[in-house]
Amino acid sequence: MRQSVASNRQFWWGDFKAADFAAIDPDATIAVLALAATEQHGPHLPLSTDAEIMRGMLAEVARQVPDSLDLRVLPIQDVGKSNEHVNVPGTLSLDPVIALEAWTQIGDSIARTGIRKLVVVTSHGGNEEVMALLTREMRVRHRMLAVKSSWRRFGYPAGMFTEEEQRYGVHGGDIETSLMLHFRPELVDMSRAEHFCSNVEAAEKKFDLLRQTGPFGFAWMATDLNPAGVVGNAAAATAEKGRQAAEHQAHGFVRLLADIRKAKLEELLPRYPA
Repeated sequence: MRQSVASNRQFWWGDFKAADFAAIDPDATIAVLALAATEQHGPHLPLSTDAEIMRGMLAEVARQVPDSLDLRVLPIQDVGKSNEHVNVPGTLSLDPVIALEAWTQIGDSIARTGIRKLVVVTSHGGNEEVMALLTREMRVRHRMLAVKSSWRRFGYPAGMFTEEEQRYGVHGGDIETSLMLHFRPELVDMSRAEHFCSNVEAAEKKFDLLRQTGPFGFAWMATDLNPAGVVGNAAAATAEKGRQAAEHQAHGFVRLLADIRKAKLEELLPRYPA
């Protein structure tokens, strides 16, 4: 389902006409590639959680972004690199090599229009490694200012989520459940929402350096963190927290877009040799 845009401005890549790409200003136009996922999110959230959060967040960005910004948002990639969830039924996943190749080809297509500013944003942590490779590839292939981001990186309103939740509730906890209660409440079953404790806490008590996550993290499946495949206090979620978190993160994203618009390619990406 495509989210509506608050103004009459064009926002989605597919809504533009071919003629709208005839005279691109490489310093002015910004493309956005949104990476999501379709994967298990425990007993209380739908498989589409990351995709629905992405749609909702982009709708909030559309509401906040100034009309003066030439933004072109590509079709959301609803299937991502989700192999850490494939042992739970319903999860769809691309092989990391296939995901990188597919998204690189999309990047190549963006470059053919003359656009040289790209933001890749993910709503799923499992896409992070592929996203990093993708943005570097865009710089190497096309001398593109390719920025990697995720909604989580913009943080949350002060005091909204506990320090414990922000540290351990990385999948299907208070944060994602609150966002879904705001964006798509009819898909959330709060009668099955619990405090899904993370095994990372136990590892921190037992080991000096070894963890499931962090600088010395080992490769994990979601069920290694909790048998339910989710972690965090989903029972504490509210739609109001989701609304405020969405507005906060979208505001941060719009600030990032403003920085990217201000940036001059010749200054940040000097030609070598000069």
